[in-house]
Amino acid sequence: MRKPDWLRTAVPSGAEFEATNERLRAYGINTVCSSARCPNLAECWGRGTTTFMILGDTCTRHCRFCAVRTGNPQGTLDKTEPERVARAVVELKLFYVVLTSVDRDDLPDLGAGMFAEAARQVKMQSAEGKVQNGRPASPLVEVLTPDFGGREDLAAMVVSASPDVFGHNLETVERLSPKVRDPRASYERSLAVLATVKRIAPKLTTKSGLMVGLGETDDELRQALRDLRSVGCDIVTVGQYLQPARRCLSVERYLTPEEFVALEKEALAMGFKGALCGPLVRSSYRAAEVSHCPSGQEVT
Repeated sequence: MRKPDWLRTAVPSGAEFEATNERLRAYGINTVCSSARCPNLAECWGRGTTTFMILGDTCTRHCRFCAVRTGNPQGTLDKTEPERVARAVVELKLFYVVLTSVDRDDLPDLGAGMFAEAARQVKMQSAEGKVQNGRPASPLVEVLTPDFGGREDLAAMVVSASPDVFGHNLETVERLSPKVRDPRASYERSLAVLATVKRIAPKLTTKSGLMVGLGETDDELRQALRDLRSVGCDIVTVGQYLQPARRCLSVERYLTPEEFVALEKEALAMGFKGALCGPLVRSSYRAAEVSHCPSGQEVT
């Protein structure tokens, strides 16, 4: 299908983009921006923001919407990664940091320990003696995690690192979940992860994301939003699915910008504290803005 004009994006360029790219290369850090071929890479890197992808660049799962490399890392783990990410955050002077990862079903803790350590390192290294506009300079940290096999102890391990936002994506509607996601993931498990986090830490902001254009109906999408609210999910993002590689699922339909505006209004009417819906919206796109914390202000 031919992409409509509203999905055209700029070619990455500019001083800020180059500076961000140089720092990330210097620290040997992966980003979901490049690994998942995000259409917002030019915009986000151009303003010096990025989403860090920890736990390596090889995912143990094979979701049919994703272009990230798949395989078995066989327990390989770079324990210096949390510290390197934290140093890069300091150099980039970020106020809001998103930490995400590949799935690591090959690890005993499925990667939860690295998530917790990375969050702690970012907060610790950034806050050392620095103040910005009367506030500690430690950035707010959003984690966007895998399902950790549905293990509550592993979700609790990440919560113990005191992230400011805990995100886990539902990805798609219930009917399409087996087709779109790896067999080890499920619609029910993803909802259970969000419910677990809200039960463990009721005041912690929870967040989830959905893709559209994969063949879902309007009623199915509304039900997915209602299901997210039923487990206390605070923030939702909805964006157009774009086929990132030939091996991935094809696009069934392109929603119009007007449809996304209506969807965002509907989500807010359902009781979400924050909603961001648009053709190019992704899970971590304008994360600080949708979490009501511009320039590192407190999450509300």
